[in-house]
Amino acid sequence: MPGWDDTMHTKLPIAALCGMGFALTLWVFWPGVMTFDARYIYMDMAKGFYGDWQSPVMIVLWRLVDPIAPGPGSLLLLTVALYWLTFAIVALTVARRAPLLALLLPLLALSPPAFVFVGIIWRDVLFAVAWLLAAALVFATAGHGAKLRITVQVIALALLAFGVLLRPNGLAAAPILAAYILWPSRFQWKRAAILYVPAALALFGLVQLVYYGVLGATRQQPLHSIMVFDLGGISHFAKDNVFPGTWTRDEAKLITDGCYNPVAWDVYWTQQPCLFVMAHLERDKRFASPELTEAWAHAIAKHPIAYLEHRMTFMATFLAGSQNMAMWTRDLDDHDKIIFANNPRLMALKSIHDVLKPTPLFWTGTWLLLDVIVCLFAWRRRDTAAGAFAFWICGAAVIYVMTFFTVGVGTDFRYAYWAVLAGLTGTVALAARRT
Repeated sequence: MPGWDDTMHTKLPIAALCGMGFALTLWVFWPGVMTFDARYIYMDMAKGFYGDWQSPVMIVLWRLVDPIAPGPGSLLLLTVALYWLTFAIVALTVARRAPLLALLLPLLALSPPAFVFVGIIWRDVLFAVAWLLAAALVFATAGHGAKLRITVQVIALALLAFGVLLRPNGLAAAPILAAYILWPSRFQWKRAAILYVPAALALFGLVQLVYYGVLGATRQQPLHSIMVFDLGGISHFAKDNVFPGTWTRDEAKLITDGCYNPVAWDVYWTQQPCLFVMAHLERDKRFASPELTEAWAHAIAKHPIAYLEHRMTFMATFLAGSQNMAMWTRDLDDHDKIIFANNPRLMALKSIHDVLKPTPLFWTGTWLLLDVIVCLFAWRRRDTAAGAFAFWICGAAVIYVMTFFTVGVGTDFRYAYWAVLAGLTGTVALAARRT
């Protein structure tokens, strides 16, 4: 009698589960849920405009796949296909040692913190899937011949770079994943340390080259959103309006006492009563100007404690805030309506989401903690394929989440999606190593 290691008893059930998951995902989400960010990207694509506020590489990708199913359907198909392919690769690799445990992975791919985002058109989702696919390919071929491994490593490095081009704030974590791609069989601090700065600089240079050299993207200064958020936070905690320009007494009072919300920076841009802040900065041409940068640097130097209070408050909210947005549900033209109100399958998924959202399952801090724990347990087995896979991807997830302490301007749960996927797959891979 064939055992569980037989091809018919391992690969086929996993392939079948992932195939059914792919079909189920399309059935639930089709044609995909458009967000504001996605609509802006699609509108820019239609106009032939490339800006750097939203990744111009996302525009190029969408233009390439759009003929398949014009609108969100094209990116939905791509994201869902890559998502289930990635989970299948990891599951089939885990099955070599723990076939029964490997069958758990396709089920975890359906778990709410992962599944509720797959059909929402966000670059955060595609970014996380691309990085996990890069690691999965290397994990699957770690014990194979040099020719195959090198080919896969090239593909994986391309996926890593693609993720950074989608989400440049991944620069700090990318060298960690790059080290795994280059040396998947064992961890060495010296190699990782030597690689870190050159890899980060090379990827930063790649962003500059692709964005502004190849695509000619317009500089919209997205980093200035961080500065506006920090100036607002410093003003609130220091009780001193540090925004440049001239403000009325009532405006200054609102800035110091009535505007600040650690959930998002756009309280100063799109929400009453404080949208006057960005209106003021844009009218006086201070946004995206050296003057704003100077005011930001001066404010941090003058009120370092207030800056830390602001950043710590933001991070605490990001890690365990009940207000943080998870599943996108708002209609783009009428915020009081649900965008997919006519889709009973998505409404059912929303019901599950609404029940679970207040729980730690949808806290970024939960997944950060899981990734840290996986790293700690994987450390002793870092010289094995499974241990290295778990350690590197969860380590990259920890660093990625922690970078939001300085660059975060919003607390949406989607920003932790890479940590969710890394935690799910890394835990199973590590558990398989122990069986």
